[in-house]
Amino acid sequence: MSNKPMKNLLIIISGPSGVGKGTIVNRLLSTGDYALSISCTTRGARKGEVEGKSYFFISDEEFLKTVEENGFLEYSKHFEHYYGTPRKFVEKQLKTHDVILEIEPNGALQVKKSHPEAILIMIVPPDVDALRSRLIGRGTESRDEIERRISRMEYELSKKDLYDYVLVNDNLDSCVEGLHNLIKDLKGANI
Repeated sequence: MSNKPMKNLLIIISGPSGVGKGTIVNRLLSTGDYALSISCTTRGARKGEVEGKSYFFISDEEFLKTVEENGFLEYSKHFEHYYGTPRKFVEKQLKTHDVILEIEPNGALQVKKSHPEAILIMIVPPDVDALRSRLIGRGTESRDEIERRISRMEYELSKKDLYDYVLVNDNLDSCVEGLHNLIKDLKGANI
């Protein structure tokens, strides 16, 4: 048996809105085996969001300075605000835990370029109609927003062949268990 310490994994989870990735990630985090990367954003905090837990809230100037210093693993701009994964934060967490990044495909592919060892996992719905039903059932988006999310879903799903693994969330408990087992298997193979 090797005395070599196990290297912690950088796990990137993506999937379209409404597929349940947030719930899946929260279930994984509740096992205590994982750390979640916290993103930086230039938008203001929403009700209930906590600095350093929900996001790191920073100014546009600080964000752009961090970009210049190569301080993000990935970053993008959405709706006039910047979002990015802070490099130092992730690297510190990787010293003690497997780290999960819950990010969209463009960001996931940015991270994979600079960290080829990162594991990309896409969570997909059993079918588009199932996702549409979930989005409508949530009651949190307008019909137009649901259609925008469906269109975005089609784009995101077109990237699934670039991912290392694709898991279908047709049963939440089974999907969480399958993901946890996959990560454990990858961890064992990483010795």
